[in-house]
Amino acid sequence: MTNEHGNRIASELGIPHRSVTATISLLEDGCTIPFIARYRKEATGSLDEVAIQNIRDMAQRLADFDKRKESILSSLTERNLLTDELSQKIDSVQTLAELEDVYFPFRVKRKTRASAAREKGLEPLAKMIFEYKCSNTQEAAKEFVNEEKGVATTDDALAGARDIIAEWIAEDDSTRKSLRKLWMQKAVVYSKLAKGKEAEAAKFKDYFAYSEAVTTIPSHRMLAILRGENEGLLKAEIDVDEAAALTIVESKFLQQPRSQSGIEMNKAILDAYKRLLAPSMETEVRNYLKDRSDAEAIKVFTTNLRELLMSPPLGEKVVLAVDPGFRTGCKIVCLNRQGELKHHDVIYPHENKRVAESEAKILDLIRRFEVEAIALGNGTASRESETFLKGIDYKSAGVTAPPVVLVNESGASIYSASEVARNEFPDHDVTVRGAVSIGRRLLDPLAELVKIDPKSIGVGQYQHDVDQPALQASLDDTVSSCVNSVGVELNTASKELLSYVSGLGPQLAGNIVKHRAENGPFKSRNEIKKVTRLGAKAFEQCAGFLRIRNASNPLDSSAVHPERYALVEKMAKDLSQNVKDLMSNSEVRKRIDLNKYVSDTVGLPTLQDIMQELEKPGRDPREQLVPMQFKEGVNKLEDLREGMKLPGVITNVTAFGAFVDIGVHQDGLVHVSELANKFVKNPADVVKVHQRVDVTVMQVDIDRKRISLSMKR
Repeated sequence: MTNEHGNRIASELGIPHRSVTATISLLEDGCTIPFIARYRKEATGSLDEVAIQNIRDMAQRLADFDKRKESILSSLTERNLLTDELSQKIDSVQTLAELEDVYFPFRVKRKTRASAAREKGLEPLAKMIFEYKCSNTQEAAKEFVNEEKGVATTDDALAGARDIIAEWIAEDDSTRKSLRKLWMQKAVVYSKLAKGKEAEAAKFKDYFAYSEAVTTIPSHRMLAILRGENEGLLKAEIDVDEAAALTIVESKFLQQPRSQSGIEMNKAILDAYKRLLAPSMETEVRNYLKDRSDAEAIKVFTTNLRELLMSPPLGEKVVLAVDPGFRTGCKIVCLNRQGELKHHDVIYPHENKRVAESEAKILDLIRRFEVEAIALGNGTASRESETFLKGIDYKSAGVTAPPVVLVNESGASIYSASEVARNEFPDHDVTVRGAVSIGRRLLDPLAELVKIDPKSIGVGQYQHDVDQPALQASLDDTVSSCVNSVGVELNTASKELLSYVSGLGPQLAGNIVKHRAENGPFKSRNEIKKVTRLGAKAFEQCAGFLRIRNASNPLDSSAVHPERYALVEKMAKDLSQNVKDLMSNSEVRKRIDLNKYVSDTVGLPTLQDIMQELEKPGRDPREQLVPMQFKEGVNKLEDLREGMKLPGVITNVTAFGAFVDIGVHQDGLVHVSELANKFVKNPADVVKVHQRVDVTVMQVDIDRKRISLSMKR
């Protein structure tokens, strides 16, 4: 990274230059973002993951910009077109758009109307008109009439000259810059119904005759219009006031409007704008809107995903998981405290003749496996199954009624048919795998959800329409951040979970699982150095995020990095204690003077992190689980009434509102205008996924399965 780039990143992001250069140096050295944010605070000035990601992304954009510059300079040099003036101009531009404008006249072009006119020898005539040196255009054009070259008349000659002039105008970088500013500030997006598509396009009816300014159109509307256009159901265009645009072009090129040259120039300007500049500007604005909309949609998706991944876990409990159903019955599985499958069966609680049999099976499993909680999928028949489970007479049977927790099962079917599920349960069918996934989601949502493509979890907004590589990169950042903030139990984690640990990835994660299977549980963090291909750098990056429960060294169960074990041991020794006593005795810890341990490589931020870990080793940042209780008697759409007040839980937040599960198998929508008694610009400012809310039913459309809700009080 150049010093100039470092200054620019620091200036645009408002981050000290020293922190920027240190961060980029660490990234170039192979350090991951979670590792840098957690264990290199002294170097970066305690930058968080978001700031580090922004530095990384901007540095990459600037590197790509430099590569494009080099490519252009190389192309111009090879074709002997690079002059000192052009080189300086290219060197001075700061944006990709400006760079492309400068290069525009020199691009290798396919055959154009202007190139055809040049082949006919009409460039000298074009130059005379362009420079207003042609007092009689018809007379001047006579010299260029040549039937062999396809110039039969003076009008043909003038038309060809105008084609050349139009290209010169369209390639002028200052004109393009001024027009771009106008389009970005004043252009309007229009959409209308495609001819003959009325029946098919019903879902896009809001956009049959729609218009909105480029500066205000929100991402979800733009993406909806683009989707409708891609499906051939809508016609979309972006335009700006033509008179305002032509004024910009004329101010530069129309000097003597009443002269004969001026008359030809006026025609050329109009042609240049309509045929070349306007389409080019529309494409640029479309691309800008698409990129902006993608970025906003991806931000919504990743925010929702983070909330979902960081859902409160039940923890290590014996769970009976139920995948509900009517006709095919309810698939039930028993999982031990580590999420291992111990038993599976099917019950039919919704068939009158089999209710008693179903109750007996549930009670038997609770006794045999000492079930501590029941995880119930929230799909078809969930509320009816919940009523059945809560209605069992546990007391008479001599067992304690376990809590019934509704679990969001979005994506469980995707997992059950995946290669990951087949590898985990090769001897069981998709119904068993799906029920296991529901149970594990209750035990530890993060550990289970990492096995599923985030796009299948159901918390996005137009996720299949946005730039897929950009979406995937952002999702990977989010999942990695969540996994590393929670930490991973080394001896029980799946390959999929381990692959998101800082410094590992799928290959090393697979090697760890294989080593564990062949050699038994790891007894210390240091033992992972024996894993095939896990070198010193990978160990440095991953060790602090791995936990070993009940390890001989208590620090192995904490987020204290092994590189700081000696420091903690010195703290203990200075107090005539051992590390275990230091971790268990708060009075002893209060005697530690952190300033005594500050050095060139360890500052107060790291020391304070260490003290927090000694107090609560391996602490889980997730909240405590509180089971959701929906309103009894409200199980389906037909049970809803306008004005009804209900408890619910947010399942998805979009740019236009929030979707809420109220226990009727169909999420309701709280439009952004109904989220609060005040104006809300961004729904994410007031609600988040998994938030408990109270809503009022405003409207129910049973035929379209739509529920309108309000959170206004």
